[in-house]
Amino acid sequence: MAEYQGTVNNTNAGPYRRLSYQIANLQGVGQRARQEDSFTLANAFDVKAMKRDGLLFVVCDGMGGMKDGKEASEAAIASIRQSFANLNRQGDIAEQIKEALFQASDKVEALIGGVGGSTAILSIIYDEKLYYASVGDSYYYLKRGDDIYRLNREHNMCNQICMECLREGNMDPSEGRADAEATALTQFIGMVGLEDIDCSVRPLPLKEGDVLLACSDGVGGTIDENEVLAALRLDDPQDMCAAMEQGIINHGKVNQDNYTAIVVKCVK
Repeated sequence: MAEYQGTVNNTNAGPYRRLSYQIANLQGVGQRARQEDSFTLANAFDVKAMKRDGLLFVVCDGMGGMKDGKEASEAAIASIRQSFANLNRQGDIAEQIKEALFQASDKVEALIGGVGGSTAILSIIYDEKLYYASVGDSYYYLKRGDDIYRLNREHNMCNQICMECLREGNMDPSEGRADAEATALTQFIGMVGLEDIDCSVRPLPLKEGDVLLACSDGVGGTIDENEVLAALRLDDPQDMCAAMEQGIINHGKVNQDNYTAIVVKCVK
C-alpha cells in the first residue's frame, strides 16, 4: 500500500490538504497453465516523484489463445513505462497516453508479428486528475459515493455489431449479443492496423473517497458489478482485493482465466 499527501496554500480557503492514494493489487493464475497478465506501478512508493511526475498504473492481459501472451503483455508494459518516463507534463497528457498505446502496439506487433497481443488499461493520476486509455476487453471502474461507473468500453464483436446497428437505425442490441463471436476482440495491443483506442478526452478530477479499479477480464468477466461495488465499499484497498478474489473463488468457473487488478483509493 502506498500513500501520497501534501499541502498547498490557498489564501481564500486556508491550507488545502492534497489527496493521498492508497494502493493494492490482486493477481492469480486461475485455472490456466501460467500467468499471462502483467501489471505495473510507477511512483507509488516515492512521494516526491508522485508529486512531480504523477502516479502510473497499468494492467495488461496477454491473449492466451494467441502466440506468446505473456511476452506481449510484458512488452506492452515496458513500452508504456518508457512513454511515462518521457511524458511532457505541460503538454496534452490525454493525447500522449493515447499515442503511448499506439507505440506499445507497434512494438508488440514487431516482436510477435501480429499473431499475438494484449489488452491494456493505462492510467495516470497527475495533479489530482485522472487520465486513462484502454484497448481490448479489460475493465475500468470508478466508485464514487454509493455508485459504480464503467469508465471504458470493450473492443469486441458484440459492441462493434451494436454500433453498426445503431448507425443503421436499428435500436435493438440483441443481434450483437447473440453473435457467436460476441466476445472476440476487435482491437488489441499488437494487432496489425490498430485503429481504435478508448481514451479520456478531458482529465477526470478526483475526489476524496473515489476508488479506481483497473482489472483484467478474469476479474470483471467473473464477478458482476454488484459484487465489485460491494468489494469497493470496504475501507481498505487490500480488503477490497481480498473480497474480489474470494468472489472469483466462490464462482468456481471451470475455465477461470488469469486475474489481475489494481485498486487506488483517494483519501485525505
